[in-house]
Amino acid sequence: MIIDLRSDTVTKPTKAMLDAMYAAPVGDDVFKEDPTVNALEVKVAKLFNKPKALFFPTGTMANQTAIKLHTNPGDQVICDKYAHIYNYEGGGLSFNSGVSCNLINGDRGMFTAMQAQKAINPPEFYHSPLTKLIAVENTTNKGGGACWDFNELIKLQTLAKANNLGFHLDGARLWNALIAKGETTQQYGNLFDTISVCLSKGLGCPIGSVLVGDEDIMKNAIRIRKILGAAMRQVGYLAAAGIYALDNNINRLSDDHQKAHDIVSVLKTQAFVAHIEPVETNIIIFALHKDIDEQKFITKLANKNIKISSMGAGKLRLVTHLDYTTDMHTEFISQIQKLDI
Repeated sequence: MIIDLRSDTVTKPTKAMLDAMYAAPVGDDVFKEDPTVNALEVKVAKLFNKPKALFFPTGTMANQTAIKLHTNPGDQVICDKYAHIYNYEGGGLSFNSGVSCNLINGDRGMFTAMQAQKAINPPEFYHSPLTKLIAVENTTNKGGGACWDFNELIKLQTLAKANNLGFHLDGARLWNALIAKGETTQQYGNLFDTISVCLSKGLGCPIGSVLVGDEDIMKNAIRIRKILGAAMRQVGYLAAAGIYALDNNINRLSDDHQKAHDIVSVLKTQAFVAHIEPVETNIIIFALHKDIDEQKFITKLANKNIKISSMGAGKLRLVTHLDYTTDMHTEFISQIQKLDI
């Protein structure tokens, strides 16, 4: 039994998902003639009460497209210092859009409207970059799956509108936030100009993200996707996985959240754990005591067929997911409880 807790991206399609993929009618998506892709885009657009949606092979490409749609070279994006678009997208903001970031020192990847207001450069001050976009991430990956306070997001939208700024949500794990907080896709659709949502994190798809947005901002999305290299053909087989996931795999995310809380309860009792970040969803970030070698700890677990990941700076990460079964959960907790460090 291999217990892989490195990420919720390690899942494999279930038989039911594979059956849906196999049965999918397909066509050439470059001509917008793939009926399954078109159905997925309509489905996600309706979920968020947005007029337009576009299927992407990756969440990074969906985010990078959104940033390009909102900005021009030389502009600046406001985001948290933990933001995925800044830390984990290969420097794409500068390479693809020619923009810089004004990083906010937030709390677990989240910041306040007051902090964002202070980060807006005066538009008449031509010595500084022109602020054009506020980008947030929910849940926050580097922040340990933390969920934004929706009231703060409302304040941020008000700020963005008052300053003629775009408002983008990197919602790679938004599904987890919706389940944890009891919120709806429509609430988020009403707030943001653009939203990217991932189908391969948490929902069990082998690939895929969707970008949704308002009519005016999305009119060039397919052109940017083409420029970035994602002209896809009979991709409905992958879109079918997304449709299946949206219909079957969202509510079950509460199981992942409960398993994460179970693990935290056990980690709190272990002498080798120095600190655990607050846990709201399916991501657990913890630190070992300084006298414990992080790599040796990871190797010791690997020798027990348990895989976890390092986030650097002494932080370790566990992520529960669809393929992390009850039997695996029982075994993992047992191994942690008797781990000799």
